[in-house]
Amino acid sequence: MRVLINRLRRRFVRLIGFRMLFGEAGAPLSRIAPSTCIEGEAGLRLADHVFIGQFNFIDAGAGLVIEEGVQITNFCSIVTHSTHDALRVNGRRFAALGGEPPGYRKAPVRLGAYSFVGPHSLIEPGSTLGKGAILCAYSQLRGATPDFAIMAGQPARQVGDTRERDATLLARHPELREAYEAWAGGPP
Repeated sequence: MRVLINRLRRRFVRLIGFRMLFGEAGAPLSRIAPSTCIEGEAGLRLADHVFIGQFNFIDAGAGLVIEEGVQITNFCSIVTHSTHDALRVNGRRFAALGGEPPGYRKAPVRLGAYSFVGPHSLIEPGSTLGKGAILCAYSQLRGATPDFAIMAGQPARQVGDTRERDATLLARHPELREAYEAWAGGPP
């Protein structure tokens, strides 16, 4: 019931403005912008402390896990299925085939704890963004990335390691070390 109420609340607020809404099922401290479109909500597993910004398209139909502390900025697309290859190779026969024709891709997506998805990014079916990883703006994620990777490009390639950046910040703010190590599993 609560999920239905939150879904209706987001739709209502879309009509009157774009302010953030708090409180999703099982994730009362998560925030999802009302302008974000979520298809296949039944397949979404949302942890707490998640931020999902404005004007995103999220397809959870084949399963989408968003772990604790994930930030998804604005104008991102996360898809768990894709028909672009299937439509092109099957031509007119695509509509008559039904089901999952050759070239159809459908697979769950996972966004690891405390990862960050930059604006205008695309995450393709079957992809995994590792824990503490960053997907830079305008990147296209295809496949699995290691934990703490900085990914950039189309398709995204590893260009760095977030632990190097984290170590610099923790050196300036040692009071944060305990909190960091609790989720990261150790020092940077």
